[in-house]
Amino acid sequence: MRNLLQDVRFGLRVLSASPGFATVAVLTLGLGIASTTTVFSWIDSVLLHPYPGTSRSEELAALEMITAGAPNGGTAVSWLDYRDYRDGLKGLAGLTVWRQCAFTLGDAQQARLAWGSLVSADFFEVMGVKPMLGRVFTHEEAGDSLGAYPVAVISARLWRSYFHSDAAIAGKTMRVNRHTLTIVGVVPAEFRGSSAIMDYDLWVPVTMGPALGQVPESIFRDRGARGMLAAICRRRAGVPIETERAEAMALAASLAAANPKTNRGVSATILHTWEEHNGVNEYLRAPLIILLAVSFVVLLIVCANVANLLLARSVGRQREFGIRFALGAGRVRVATQVLTETLVLAAAGAAMGILMLLWMQGSLIGMVPSIGFPLGTARELNGRILGFTALACVMAALISGVAPALFVFRSNLNEVLKEGSRSDTAGAASRRTRSVLVIAEVALATVALVGAGLFVRSFRNIRAIHPGFDSANVLLGRFFIETTGYTGDQIEQFSLRLKERLLAAPGVETVTYTDFVPLSTTAGPWNNVLVEGYTPTEGESTGVNRALVAPDSFATMRIPLLEGRDFNALDQRNSDPVMIVNQAFANRFFHGQSPLGRKVSAGGKTCTVVGLARDSKYFGPAEAARPFFYLAFRQFYNGSPELYFLVRTAGQPVQSIPLLRHAVAETDPNAAAFHTVPLAEYTQVATFGQK
Repeated sequence: MRNLLQDVRFGLRVLSASPGFATVAVLTLGLGIASTTTVFSWIDSVLLHPYPGTSRSEELAALEMITAGAPNGGTAVSWLDYRDYRDGLKGLAGLTVWRQCAFTLGDAQQARLAWGSLVSADFFEVMGVKPMLGRVFTHEEAGDSLGAYPVAVISARLWRSYFHSDAAIAGKTMRVNRHTLTIVGVVPAEFRGSSAIMDYDLWVPVTMGPALGQVPESIFRDRGARGMLAAICRRRAGVPIETERAEAMALAASLAAANPKTNRGVSATILHTWEEHNGVNEYLRAPLIILLAVSFVVLLIVCANVANLLLARSVGRQREFGIRFALGAGRVRVATQVLTETLVLAAAGAAMGILMLLWMQGSLIGMVPSIGFPLGTARELNGRILGFTALACVMAALISGVAPALFVFRSNLNEVLKEGSRSDTAGAASRRTRSVLVIAEVALATVALVGAGLFVRSFRNIRAIHPGFDSANVLLGRFFIETTGYTGDQIEQFSLRLKERLLAAPGVETVTYTDFVPLSTTAGPWNNVLVEGYTPTEGESTGVNRALVAPDSFATMRIPLLEGRDFNALDQRNSDPVMIVNQAFANRFFHGQSPLGRKVSAGGKTCTVVGLARDSKYFGPAEAARPFFYLAFRQFYNGSPELYFLVRTAGQPVQSIPLLRHAVAETDPNAAAFHTVPLAEYTQVATFGQK
């Protein structure tokens, strides 16, 4: 240790004598370390430890369903299954469920949109979060009594901004979705919620969901009502995840045997946080892994560059090395000193890298298109990031310092002590080494450029794929209309009035509304279908994704109708149910024949096919053609947490945002909480998960 401190002090003196060289080397190393550490911090906060503010976050994992044949995976759990898994999985320390929701705080035009979660009452216990003020939910509030516990826990951010840091907030009330809830506690600022890169402000017992208009009552009675609740579990320390998976699969098989009508073909698994599906981390996983690989290549190029600088500088220090050899210093001792000088440079570069990291860490949010979510990332340094930075520093020092250290071992004492000698032998060896380093730099740079070129080309190819609809000049209004407490009929009336008002506005060409937007972040609604004249094979799934759409949807999205007609104003709840299918649906179920007039049972009704639409992209720009069908909004709508308005404009859609806000305010002030964005920007998120 004493020798190390001496070497560090000597290295600082040597480097201070060459400030220009030291500055260039530190900045170069700082850039390489910063890029690598920044990407690692993103991976740490999004994939490895996506739940800041929780205790022992490495023990948290996801319980997911494996539903045979379900479109887009079918990973969500039903409420009744959750209770059985919670009580039956003894290998877990705890299990909780949650559902992301948008809530409306306040009433009428003063309403404010707040994102949060419906959660089971054991949520904070499983997550390992203790309140900053008040309390969290009690075990009594974990019961099945719907609407019996109108309580809420809020975030420190909401407590500061909305309640002005009221120290006596516990026990006070607030208006949420036009209902009064009692605030029982405030969680620490470090805890952001149960989804990566999102900031939540409100947590409410899931049994309050029906009263707040967020979920139907049926999900608490129907074991097959999956698609709404995600599950997070806390693993027991020391228990292999394979053992926990096997237990979950065994319990799923038991539930399937006991409930064949709802659970046949449904299994379960437990996944690490970076393996989860249907979340932001699934979209960001591939890009982040690619970025980490690229950043490592950049770090290697930086190290090779600094090694070249150090080697060139070592040639000029041959006489110094020769004198130290003559005075009795061993080659190992001098080489160690050279490595220590490199370590000092790398440490300074790491310090510079941390400063760059603090500046760049939040830039991940800038990469994500505006989709209406409350995005945020952790900006604090933690032990894992600092440990990775230290590792990158040591790696950079070793890679950069090995060539100068080897040069010391090759130095010839007699040659370097000759007057004016620059040792042709050593100089030739140095030139060869520097040539190798230059070749390595060029090779690494070529790899980086080729990789970047392939990535850009792949990205261009993905962007060049026509999605089957035209998103240009379309404004998307993402409404959370059920947060107002309206019934399905009231929402339909609101939609009709708003559409009429928008159509009368200047610059608006067509308007429609739907419960699903293609190429978005949702897994998409689906129904099992029973097609007249089609007999499924044994084990074949008949689950098909669908959308509820209003008239003019195909004209607004510019999806061609190849046969038949669009939905119209006569397609109402009391009229005969109708359906429009896409080409892939017709090819699969009607063997490519005309689908018009055929009967299909879906959503509890038997529909007549009245139209054939061209295939589109629904969940990814590179996906193969897949069956899809459309139902008339007014015939099937029974309420949904979200409602999408699509407005095709004559000019740029952003210019129509004030027009949409004015129309909403005139139609119904209670619907003031919504998000607007050009559809072309909203659908960009679908390109993130493409490889």
